[in-house]
Amino acid sequence: MADVGFLGLGIMGAPMARNLVTAGHRVIVWSHNAEKAASFASQHGCALAKTPAEAACRSQVSFLCVGDTAMSREVILGDDGLVHGAAPGTLIVDCSTISPVASKEIGAQLMGRGIRFLDAPCTGSKPGAEAGTLTFMIGGDREAFEETRPLFEAMGKSLYYCGAQGMGLHAKVTQNLMLGNILQAFNEGLVLSTKGGVDPEVMIEILNNTGARSGYVASKADSVLKGNFSTTFSVRWMEKDLGLAIELASELGVPLYTTSASQQQLRTAIAMGYGEDDISGSIRALEEIASCQVRSTKA
Repeated sequence: MADVGFLGLGIMGAPMARNLVTAGHRVIVWSHNAEKAASFASQHGCALAKTPAEAACRSQVSFLCVGDTAMSREVILGDDGLVHGAAPGTLIVDCSTISPVASKEIGAQLMGRGIRFLDAPCTGSKPGAEAGTLTFMIGGDREAFEETRPLFEAMGKSLYYCGAQGMGLHAKVTQNLMLGNILQAFNEGLVLSTKGGVDPEVMIEILNNTGARSGYVASKADSVLKGNFSTTFSVRWMEKDLGLAIELASELGVPLYTTSASQQQLRTAIAMGYGEDDISGSIRALEEIASCQVRSTKA
Protein backbone atom coordinates (compact mmCIF):
# COMPACT_ATOMS: atom_id res chain seq x y z
CA MET A 1 0.00 0.00 0.00
CA ALA A 2 1.32 3.41 -0.96
CA ASP A 3 0.40 7.06 -0.36
CA VAL A 4 -0.45 8.28 -3.84
CA GLY A 5 -1.46 11.70 -5.11
CA PHE A 6 -3.62 11.93 -8.22
CA LEU A 7 -4.14 15.25 -9.96
CA GLY A 8 -6.65 15.70 -12.77
CA LEU A 9 -10.01 13.93 -12.64
CA GLY A 10 -11.24 14.15 -16.22
CA ILE A 11 -12.40 11.43 -18.59
CA MET A 12 -9.15 9.51 -18.08
CA GLY A 13 -7.96 10.69 -14.68
CA ALA A 14 -11.04 9.89 -12.62
CA PRO A 15 -11.17 6.16 -13.47
CA MET A 16 -7.39 5.90 -13.16
CA ALA A 17 -7.54 7.32 -9.64
CA ARG A 18 -10.48 5.06 -8.82
CA ASN A 19 -8.49 1.99 -9.86
CA LEU A 20 -5.68 2.99 -7.52
CA VAL A 21 -8.20 3.23 -4.69
CA THR A 22 -9.65 -0.17 -5.61
CA ALA A 23 -6.12 -1.65 -5.51
CA GLY A 24 -5.90 -0.61 -1.86
CA HIS A 25 -3.69 2.46 -2.05
CA ARG A 26 -4.23 5.58 0.05
CA VAL A 27 -5.09 8.21 -2.57
CA ILE A 28 -5.28 11.98 -2.20
CA VAL A 29 -6.90 13.82 -5.12
CA TRP A 30 -6.90 17.31 -6.57
CA SER A 31 -8.58 18.90 -9.57
CA HIS A 32 -8.90 22.40 -11.03
CA ASN A 33 -12.61 21.75 -10.49
CA ALA A 34 -12.81 21.73 -6.68
CA GLU A 35 -16.41 20.50 -6.69
CA LYS A 36 -15.49 17.52 -8.87
CA ALA A 37 -12.56 16.65 -6.59
CA ALA A 38 -14.69 16.90 -3.44
CA SER A 39 -17.37 14.68 -4.97
CA PHE A 40 -14.80 12.08 -6.05
CA ALA A 41 -13.12 12.07 -2.64
CA SER A 42 -16.45 11.63 -0.86
CA GLN A 43 -17.61 8.88 -3.20
CA HIS A 44 -14.40 6.85 -3.10
CA GLY A 45 -13.13 7.51 0.42
CA CYS A 46 -10.10 9.54 -0.67
CA ALA A 47 -8.32 12.41 0.98
CA LEU A 48 -8.75 15.80 -0.68
CA ALA A 49 -5.96 18.30 -1.37
CA LYS A 50 -6.56 22.02 -1.77
CA THR A 51 -3.47 22.45 -3.97
CA PRO A 52 -1.07 20.24 -5.92
CA ALA A 53 1.64 21.15 -3.40
CA GLU A 54 -0.48 19.74 -0.57
CA ALA A 55 -1.05 16.52 -2.53
CA ALA A 56 2.71 16.12 -3.08
CA CYS A 57 3.48 16.84 0.56
CA ARG A 58 1.27 13.92 1.59
CA SER A 59 2.36 11.43 -1.11
CA GLN A 60 5.25 9.16 -1.95
CA VAL A 61 4.25 9.24 -5.62
CA SER A 62 2.18 11.91 -7.39
CA PHE A 63 0.43 11.09 -10.68
CA LEU A 64 -1.11 13.71 -12.92
CA CYS A 65 -3.25 13.43 -16.02
CA VAL A 66 -4.19 16.79 -17.51
CA GLY A 67 -5.04 18.14 -20.95
CA ASP A 68 -2.00 19.90 -22.37
CA THR A 69 1.53 21.17 -21.84
CA ALA A 70 0.52 24.44 -20.17
CA MET A 71 -1.70 22.61 -17.67
CA SER A 72 1.02 20.11 -16.87
CA ARG A 73 3.62 22.82 -16.34
CA GLU A 74 1.27 24.72 -14.03
CA VAL A 75 0.35 21.67 -11.93
CA ILE A 76 4.00 20.69 -11.54
CA LEU A 77 5.89 23.99 -11.45
CA GLY A 78 3.24 26.66 -10.78
CA ASP A 79 2.93 28.76 -7.64
CA ASP A 80 1.00 25.98 -5.87
CA GLY A 81 2.59 23.21 -7.92
CA LEU A 82 3.81 19.79 -6.93
CA VAL A 83 7.38 21.01 -6.83
CA HIS A 84 6.62 23.08 -3.73
CA GLY A 85 5.37 20.10 -1.72
CA ALA A 86 7.39 17.17 -3.01
CA ALA A 87 10.25 16.07 -0.77
CA PRO A 88 13.61 15.10 -2.28
CA GLY A 89 13.53 11.47 -3.40
CA THR A 90 9.78 11.39 -4.00
CA LEU A 91 8.43 10.78 -7.49
CA ILE A 92 6.19 12.69 -9.89
CA VAL A 93 4.66 10.75 -12.79
CA ASP A 94 3.09 12.72 -15.63
CA CYS A 95 0.56 10.62 -17.56
CA SER A 96 -0.49 13.58 -19.73
CA THR A 97 0.30 13.76 -23.44
CA ILE A 98 2.41 16.90 -23.68
CA SER A 99 5.43 18.23 -25.53
CA PRO A 100 8.44 15.91 -25.08
CA VAL A 101 10.69 18.97 -25.22
CA ALA A 102 8.76 20.71 -22.43
CA SER A 103 8.64 17.50 -20.39
CA LYS A 104 12.43 17.23 -20.49
CA GLU A 105 12.68 20.82 -19.26
CA ILE A 106 10.27 20.07 -16.41
CA GLY A 107 12.25 16.96 -15.53
CA ALA A 108 15.49 18.93 -15.40
CA GLN A 109 14.00 21.47 -12.99
CA LEU A 110 12.70 18.71 -10.74
CA MET A 111 16.03 16.90 -10.81
CA GLY A 112 17.67 20.10 -9.61
CA ARG A 113 15.56 19.80 -6.46
CA GLY A 114 16.21 16.09 -6.01
CA ILE A 115 12.71 15.12 -7.13
CA ARG A 116 12.41 12.13 -9.46
CA PHE A 117 10.24 12.33 -12.58
CA LEU A 118 8.76 9.94 -15.15
CA ASP A 119 6.85 10.79 -18.30
CA ALA A 120 4.25 8.04 -18.67
CA PRO A 121 1.57 8.91 -21.22
CA CYS A 122 -1.10 6.30 -21.73
CA THR A 123 -3.46 5.12 -24.41
CA GLY A 124 -6.73 3.22 -24.29
CA SER A 125 -9.13 6.15 -23.96
CA LYS A 126 -12.06 6.13 -21.54
CA PRO A 127 -12.87 2.39 -21.84
CA GLY A 128 -9.27 1.42 -21.05
CA ALA A 129 -9.09 3.82 -18.11
CA GLU A 130 -12.34 2.45 -16.68
CA ALA A 131 -11.33 -1.19 -17.13
CA GLY A 132 -7.78 -0.71 -15.88
CA THR A 133 -6.37 -1.91 -19.19
CA LEU A 134 -4.44 1.16 -20.32
CA THR A 135 -1.13 0.96 -22.15
CA PHE A 136 1.64 3.09 -20.63
CA MET A 137 4.77 4.32 -22.40
CA ILE A 138 7.36 5.28 -19.80
CA GLY A 139 10.44 7.46 -20.01
CA GLY A 140 12.90 8.23 -17.24
CA ASP A 141 14.90 6.37 -14.63
CA ARG A 142 14.21 2.65 -14.97
CA GLU A 143 14.68 2.00 -11.26
CA ALA A 144 11.97 4.57 -10.47
CA PHE A 145 9.67 2.86 -12.95
CA GLU A 146 10.26 -0.59 -11.48
CA GLU A 147 9.57 0.74 -7.99
CA THR A 148 6.20 2.03 -9.09
CA ARG A 149 5.26 -0.89 -11.36
CA PRO A 150 2.50 -2.07 -8.95
CA LEU A 151 0.85 1.36 -9.23
CA PHE A 152 0.96 1.25 -13.02
CA GLU A 153 -0.42 -2.28 -12.95
CA ALA A 154 -3.44 -1.06 -11.00
CA MET A 155 -4.30 1.15 -13.98
CA GLY A 156 -3.00 -0.68 -17.03
CA LYS A 157 -2.13 -4.04 -18.51
CA SER A 158 0.71 -3.14 -20.93
CA LEU A 159 3.77 -1.26 -19.70
CA TYR A 160 6.53 -0.25 -22.12
CA TYR A 161 9.75 1.21 -20.81
CA CYS A 162 10.97 3.40 -23.68
CA GLY A 163 14.23 4.83 -22.35
CA ALA A 164 15.42 8.14 -20.99
CA GLN A 165 13.10 10.87 -19.78
CA GLY A 166 10.95 12.13 -22.66
CA MET A 167 11.04 8.86 -24.59
CA GLY A 168 7.64 7.75 -23.31
CA LEU A 169 6.14 10.89 -24.80
CA HIS A 170 8.09 10.43 -28.01
CA ALA A 171 6.52 6.98 -28.36
CA LYS A 172 3.02 8.24 -27.49
CA VAL A 173 3.22 11.12 -29.97
CA THR A 174 4.29 8.65 -32.66
CA GLN A 175 1.40 6.33 -31.85
CA ASN A 176 -1.13 9.17 -32.03
CA LEU A 177 0.42 10.43 -35.26
CA MET A 178 -0.38 7.07 -36.85
CA LEU A 179 -3.85 6.93 -35.32
CA GLY A 180 -4.65 10.47 -36.51
CA ASN A 181 -3.65 9.62 -40.06
CA ILE A 182 -5.65 6.37 -40.04
CA LEU A 183 -8.62 8.37 -38.77
CA GLN A 184 -8.47 10.74 -41.73
CA ALA A 185 -7.98 7.92 -44.22
CA PHE A 186 -11.09 6.26 -42.80
CA ASN A 187 -13.10 9.49 -43.02
CA GLU A 188 -12.09 10.14 -46.61
CA GLY A 189 -12.54 6.55 -47.73
CA LEU A 190 -15.99 6.10 -46.19
CA VAL A 191 -17.33 9.40 -47.49
CA LEU A 192 -15.93 8.64 -50.95
CA SER A 193 -17.36 5.10 -51.10
CA THR A 194 -20.73 6.12 -49.66
CA LYS A 195 -21.15 9.03 -52.06
CA GLY A 196 -20.24 6.67 -54.90
CA GLY A 197 -23.05 4.33 -53.91
CA VAL A 198 -21.37 1.61 -51.85
CA ASP A 199 -23.36 0.65 -48.75
CA PRO A 200 -21.17 1.83 -45.82
CA GLU A 201 -21.84 -1.37 -43.88
CA VAL A 202 -20.58 -3.41 -46.80
CA MET A 203 -17.52 -1.14 -47.11
CA ILE A 204 -16.70 -1.54 -43.43
CA GLU A 205 -17.02 -5.30 -43.68
CA ILE A 206 -14.58 -5.21 -46.59
CA LEU A 207 -12.14 -3.09 -44.56
CA ASN A 208 -12.37 -5.44 -41.60
CA ASN A 209 -11.53 -8.47 -43.73
CA THR A 210 -8.75 -7.18 -45.98
CA GLY A 211 -5.30 -5.66 -45.68
CA ALA A 212 -6.88 -2.29 -44.82
CA ARG A 213 -8.11 -3.62 -41.47
CA SER A 214 -7.15 -1.51 -38.46
CA GLY A 215 -8.00 -1.36 -34.80
CA TYR A 216 -9.50 2.07 -35.34
CA VAL A 217 -11.94 0.82 -37.99
CA ALA A 218 -12.88 -2.17 -35.85
CA SER A 219 -13.56 -0.02 -32.77
CA LYS A 220 -15.15 3.10 -34.25
CA ALA A 221 -17.06 2.04 -37.36
CA ASP A 222 -20.22 1.17 -35.44
CA SER A 223 -20.26 4.60 -33.79
CA VAL A 224 -20.06 6.28 -37.18
CA LEU A 225 -22.83 4.10 -38.64
CA LYS A 226 -25.08 4.96 -35.68
CA GLY A 227 -24.04 8.63 -35.54
CA ASN A 228 -23.07 8.20 -31.90
CA PHE A 229 -20.12 10.50 -31.21
CA SER A 230 -20.15 10.51 -27.40
CA THR A 231 -16.62 11.30 -26.34
CA THR A 232 -13.96 8.86 -25.28
CA PHE A 233 -11.14 10.91 -26.87
CA SER A 234 -12.03 14.26 -28.36
CA VAL A 235 -11.27 15.81 -31.73
CA ARG A 236 -9.56 18.78 -30.09
CA TRP A 237 -7.16 16.60 -28.12
CA MET A 238 -6.22 14.61 -31.22
CA GLU A 239 -5.57 17.86 -33.10
CA LYS A 240 -3.37 18.94 -30.19
CA ASP A 241 -1.43 15.67 -30.29
CA LEU A 242 -0.76 15.94 -34.02
CA GLY A 243 0.54 19.43 -33.31
CA LEU A 244 2.95 17.90 -30.78
CA ALA A 245 4.15 15.47 -33.45
CA ILE A 246 4.75 18.31 -35.87
CA GLU A 247 6.61 20.27 -33.18
CA LEU A 248 8.81 17.26 -32.40
CA ALA A 249 9.44 16.65 -36.10
CA SER A 250 10.62 20.24 -36.45
CA GLU A 251 13.14 19.66 -33.64
CA LEU A 252 14.40 16.50 -35.35
CA GLY A 253 14.26 17.69 -38.97
CA VAL A 254 11.68 15.13 -40.08
CA PRO A 255 9.06 16.18 -42.68
CA LEU A 256 5.49 15.09 -41.84
CA TYR A 257 3.49 15.65 -45.01
CA THR A 258 0.46 13.48 -44.23
CA THR A 259 0.30 14.43 -40.56
CA SER A 260 0.21 18.13 -41.38
CA ALA A 261 -2.78 17.57 -43.66
CA SER A 262 -4.51 15.42 -41.04
CA GLN A 263 -4.09 18.14 -38.43
CA GLN A 264 -5.70 20.68 -40.75
CA GLN A 265 -8.63 18.34 -41.35
CA LEU A 266 -9.15 18.02 -37.60
CA ARG A 267 -8.83 21.78 -37.22
CA THR A 268 -11.58 22.14 -39.82
CA ALA A 269 -13.81 19.87 -37.73
CA ILE A 270 -13.11 22.00 -34.66
CA ALA A 271 -13.94 25.19 -36.57
CA MET A 272 -17.24 23.59 -37.65
CA GLY A 273 -18.19 22.93 -34.03
CA TYR A 274 -17.14 19.30 -33.56
CA GLY A 275 -14.12 19.79 -31.30
CA GLU A 276 -15.68 18.17 -28.24
CA ASP A 277 -16.99 15.16 -30.19
CA ASP A 278 -15.23 11.83 -30.05
CA ILE A 279 -12.55 11.65 -32.74
CA SER A 280 -14.91 9.52 -34.83
CA GLY A 281 -17.15 12.58 -35.06
CA SER A 282 -14.54 14.38 -37.15
CA ILE A 283 -16.09 12.63 -40.16
CA ARG A 284 -18.99 15.08 -39.93
CA ALA A 285 -16.86 17.91 -41.29
CA LEU A 286 -16.12 16.00 -44.50
CA GLU A 287 -19.71 14.78 -44.67
CA GLU A 288 -20.93 18.38 -44.70
CA ILE A 289 -18.42 19.47 -47.31
CA ALA A 290 -19.24 16.50 -49.57
CA SER A 291 -23.01 16.58 -48.86
CA CYS A 292 -22.94 12.88 -47.99
CA GLN A 293 -23.72 11.20 -44.68
CA VAL A 294 -22.15 7.86 -43.73
CA ARG A 295 -24.81 6.07 -41.68
CA SER A 296 -26.40 2.64 -41.45
CA THR A 297 -29.10 1.93 -44.01
CA LYS A 298 -30.81 -0.48 -41.61
CA ALA A 299 -33.90 0.68 -39.76
